[in-house]
Order: sequence, then structure tokens, then C-alpha cells
Amino acid sequence: MATTADTASGSQSVRVTLWILLIVYIFNFIDRQIVNILAEPIARDLDLSDTQIGLMTGLAFALFYTVLGLPIARYADRPGTNRPRLIAVALGLWSLMTAMCGLAQNFVQLLLARIGVGVGEAGCTPPAHSLISDMVQPEKRASALAFYSLGIPVGTLLGMIIGGTLADFVGWREAFLIVGLPGVVLALVVWFVLKDPRRSDAAAILRAKNPAPALPLRQALAEVMGSRAFVLLLCAGSSAAFLSYGKTTWTTIFFQRTHDLSPGQVGLWFGLLGGVAGILGTWGGGYLADRFGAKSWRHVLSAPAIGMTIAVPLAILAYQAPSWPLALALLFLPTVFNSLYYGPTYSAAQGLVPLRARAIAAAALLFFQNLIGLGLGPLFFGMLSDWLQPTYGEESVRYVLYGAALLGLIPAFFFWRCSLHLDAELDRQG
Repeated sequence: MATTADTASGSQSVRVTLWILLIVYIFNFIDRQIVNILAEPIARDLDLSDTQIGLMTGLAFALFYTVLGLPIARYADRPGTNRPRLIAVALGLWSLMTAMCGLAQNFVQLLLARIGVGVGEAGCTPPAHSLISDMVQPEKRASALAFYSLGIPVGTLLGMIIGGTLADFVGWREAFLIVGLPGVVLALVVWFVLKDPRRSDAAAILRAKNPAPALPLRQALAEVMGSRAFVLLLCAGSSAAFLSYGKTTWTTIFFQRTHDLSPGQVGLWFGLLGGVAGILGTWGGGYLADRFGAKSWRHVLSAPAIGMTIAVPLAILAYQAPSWPLALALLFLPTVFNSLYYGPTYSAAQGLVPLRARAIAAAALLFFQNLIGLGLGPLFFGMLSDWLQPTYGEESVRYVLYGAALLGLIPAFFFWRCSLHLDAELDRQG
């Protein structure tokens, strides 16, 4: 029977783990998103087209990130894998490759460095989600994963502000170097401080006559894709990510081209607004999912479905605004509403699969979200902007963003459809 001291020690261990993983995820998104605020000065320096900007900010990173995510998740699901050390190695690698972006002399070199960032970051979230889901109770899972997901808006905020400020004062090359190298130090902290709860049971697993092996990859994927709710969740999360990544990249460029702001100004104001709104939305989404999901599982996804629908007209008004302060103010609420889905989505994904397939579930969701979202979102909108430029000139980005806002109805629809299956499928494995 657990003593009060054991319970307190366990709670402290969970809090320490969650805070360190949050900091790691913040670094993850700083290194991932800093390229967005630096895209315009990079494009001017290296003479890149909008399509090349989309390729650099999206597909080059996402292709390797997604392809490597599944085998890394398979490794993370093995009972003997030390997940914190896997995360530490990944963090060290992507931090070094971020710094290498600052040394690139042409488009190909920059593309290869971005690929390296994607390779490293593939080893972060699947084992982190698996670790968190093993350490917290199911009824608190959405809030815990939402807390971890705060790394997205906080990292994006810091990446925008730090990247934009450094670009204005020391240049985009130095910005990559300054931002990338501290992650190597953090990797050492993760390696020596975090513990995997499975490791304490390693001896018992080895002594057991029939230890439970990790599911074969094909069987794990079959378990994951056998859930109709999970398939709908993939559609919802992927379409939401497609719009989120695409709009983030091109909204930063929109404020520079249409409203004549410098990278530092956009990084400060858009980064601050987007970061605060994203934090409120991410935390609020987890809170609403836990509160209303306790009454009925289907309400775990009600807030994202409703929020993304309301966000559509508000975002269109923001992109129509004649001045940048008004545009920023009008973007606040749509950003909050569009951020509600992080915690509920990852929480539902973890509850729709067996325990031994949780990292695979996270990797499958990330595979589609990042290949379709991060990989194709910025690239598609960049190609569309190039196509519209002969007609609209530098205003082409504004018209691209009109379409992106209207497409927000697609993920809202899929979140609603998925919610109808949650009462029957969520946490059916206990």
C-alpha cells in the first residue's frame, strides 16, 4: 500500500517531468518556428521564391520528421527503452542542426540543415506523450498533455520575438546560431535528471515468465487505425495543422509585405499576440476537455469543433483590416479558438489505443499532422501566392490568407464527427 510520502514523491516526480518536458517542447518549437520570422530576410539574401520559402519552412523539415517518427515511436514503445534518454539525444541533434542553418551559404545547404532539424525533432513528442500518459491518471490526461502542448505557443512566441529581434540587430545567420546551441545544454539536463518509470520495473519484467513485448509495428498500426474515431481524429488534426502551419508562416510575411513591418516588429507584436492567445487556447482546450469530458466523452472535442467555426469570420475580418494594429487585435480571438484542439486531440489519441501502442498513436497523429500540415501547408500557400502574384502583386498573400481562414470549417467538421464516436471508443481498453 502506497504511503503518503510515496504519493507526494510520485506527484513531485510527475511535476518535475512535466516541467522539463514542457521546456524541451518550447525549445522544439523555437527551433522549428524561428525560420518563419527569418524567412523574408533569408529570401532576400539567398534570392528565394515564395515556393522555395514554403519548401524550406515546411516540406524539407516535415518529410523526414514524419517518416522517422513511426520507427522511433516503435522503439519508444519497447518496455526496455529509456524514453528520457531518447528525447535527450534527439534534442541535442536538432539543436546542433538549427545552429547549422546559420552557416548555410545557399538554398540547398539550408534545406539540408532543415532536414537535420526534422530528423532530430522526430524523437521528441512520441516518447514524451507515451511517458506523460504512463505517469498521469486518465481523467487528468487532457490537462497534462495540454500543459506539455503549451510548448507550441510559448515556443512560437519566443521564436518569433527572439528570431525577429536578432534578425534586426545581428542578422538571420547569427539568430540561428544563438538559438540553436543552448539546446545542447538542455539535452544534458534531460539525460541526467529525468527518469523513466518503466525502468524501475525492469528487473520485474526480466524475471516474469511471459513479459509483455512491444506490439509489432504492423499490429500496432492495425490497432490504431482500427478505431473509426482515431481515423476521424487524424483528418481533424491534419487539416487543422495544415491551416495552422500555413497561416503562421504566411501571416508573418503578410505583416512584412502588406503592412511594412520589420522582422523584429512582427516577431514582437505578432509573436506576443499569437503566443498569449495560443497559451490561453491550449490550456483552455485541455481544461474544457477534462471538465465536460467527465460528463460525456464526446464533449472532449466539443470546444475545438465550436471554436474553429467561430474563428472563420473573425480571421477574415482581421486580414481585411487597413492597419496592422487593428489586424493584430482582430486575430487574437481566432488564434485562441484555433488553439483549443491541441490537448483534446492528443488526449483522445492516447485513449483510443492499447497501452503498448501509445507512442505509435502519437507518431501516427504527428505523421499526418506534420506531413500534411507542416509539410504541405506552407508550401501550398507559397505556391498559391506565386500563382496569384501576377494579378495581386504583394497583396497575393492577403488573398491566400482569406482562403486559409475559410477552410477552417473543414477541421471543425471532422472534430464534430469524431466526437460522436468517443462515448463508444474512448478508453475502452481501460
